Amino acid sequence: MLKEKLTGSDNQATGHSGAGRGLTPGINQNSAITELRAVDDADYVARAWDLREVIEREAAGTESGGTLSAAVVGALRENGLFWISVPRALGGGGKGIVEAMAAVEAVAFADGSTGWSLMANQGATVTAAAYLGDQAIEAMFGDGNLPIVAGMFGPAGKSRQIEGGYQAAGKFAFGSGCAHSGWIGSGMFVMDENRPRMLPSGIPEVRVCFVPRNNVEFLGNWNPPGLVGTGSYDYAVADQFVSQDFTFERTTIEPKRGGPLFTLGLAAIGASGHAGVVIGLMRRALTEIVVITSGKKRPGYPGPVGEHDVFKHQFTLHEAAYQAARNYAYRVFTEAETHALEGTALTPEQRERLRQATTWLHQVAGEVVRFCHLWAGSEIVKKDSPISRLSRDLAVATQHVVVDPITLVAGAPAIMDSWRKSDKGTPNRTVG
Repeated sequence: MLKEKLTGSDNQATGHSGAGRGLTPGINQNSAITELRAVDDADYVARAWDLREVIEREAAGTESGGTLSAAVVGALRENGLFWISVPRALGGGGKGIVEAMAAVEAVAFADGSTGWSLMANQGATVTAAAYLGDQAIEAMFGDGNLPIVAGMFGPAGKSRQIEGGYQAAGKFAFGSGCAHSGWIGSGMFVMDENRPRMLPSGIPEVRVCFVPRNNVEFLGNWNPPGLVGTGSYDYAVADQFVSQDFTFERTTIEPKRGGPLFTLGLAAIGASGHAGVVIGLMRRALTEIVVITSGKKRPGYPGPVGEHDVFKHQFTLHEAAYQAARNYAYRVFTEAETHALEGTALTPEQRERLRQATTWLHQVAGEVVRFCHLWAGSEIVKKDSPISRLSRDLAVATQHVVVDPITLVAGAPAIMDSWRKSDKGTPNRTVG
């Protein structure tokens, strides 16, 4: 297969040394890809499914090490999965968020931590590519480099606007995928006289500031019951100057490059990634429980558990819930992407349906995986079994702020309005 030779290194991003917890052993976080498979007309979803064997083989090591193994990072790099939606002009795949979502689903099916880390890295990298200024793009993507970016874009830090940029600092949690990343982005409130600066919309202005990893102190502190291998470490950004070009306002829907796709904004990109992860987890849980119960016997059952009417009834209902939630999520994200690519601005209803679909998807996933957990029996006791890891991973994934129940409250007015405007008693084009 044709391969594209890339050389050089990430400007400024010299990285920390060492192979302890918090860094992926054997990975140069700041070097360019030396053997990246050709991106033209690449089927990234097929590539993601092709990596199932190596990801599953490394899953236990990923969990015990607290971050992705060198083998997994290398496989994701070689297949370009960190850069699916990065514009082709910068060396990425130039694909839409729906294809990226499906690739994350495939990777999460193999291992939840790997899918989550890919979601975080891919989303952070593509937003940097779309919204940062030219100086930042030259430093991060210049000379044929394809960086991996991580960070926590929520506003846990503070900044002051000064000539040429921002003086910024803060302490952050949940830096998923930071161990193998060369650049870190962090959300900073913009302060005016010790008070947050407000946008015309009435919310605080938040600048996402990007710095090379050697400007960041990694603090560890990641010991959860699930998604253990995501390397979602705490980190601190010491007080430093960040040039204007290395920042963007978190709610922007005005990309500097990459075309109309990125008018969807950071919220839509992030939601699609979270959706992909939990779809993959649900899909794997249903796959596992069919295998487990096909030969499993319990006292009181006349034959294998999987042949009992109670199990079959419950399985069919939960499988329908999975199908409905998955199909709805892909439908609303596909519609949003299509409108964006056509140059049509999303309506408030469409934006809120992205949030609605993602939050509801997580709630359905909680029920589906809980059903599989219940019927798995003693398999759930085996810590390294896929079904055990799935249960723990989903328990953590459903607690993310992106899918907090309040998102359904915030989105209700726009969705309710769509019912008021329809003379047929149904929402408009979104659901037919």
